[in-house]
Amino acid sequence: MVKAKVTIKNPTGLHLRPAGILCKEAMGFKSKITFHYKESTANAKSVLSVLGACVKCGDEIEFTCEGEDEADALAALVKCVESGLGE
Repeated sequence: MVKAKVTIKNPTGLHLRPAGILCKEAMGFKSKITFHYKESTANAKSVLSVLGACVKCGDEIEFTCEGEDEADALAALVKCVESGLGE
């Protein structure tokens, strides 16, 4: 299991488009991928779960990846968020 914290840079937070990009990236890996925000845990492979977390610009989330490709998954997701999730 590997973990990393990242700060959301998108001005509008994780709304539908960036949530979709995040989920698409996560679905490319076999590992179980979740993120923790405040008191909730979201499945990074589910758009509804990501949207339900209500993550805003400047919020910090912590990714947790567990599985055979966990290190690659974590690196890809952190890079994806830091690059602005397509925005």
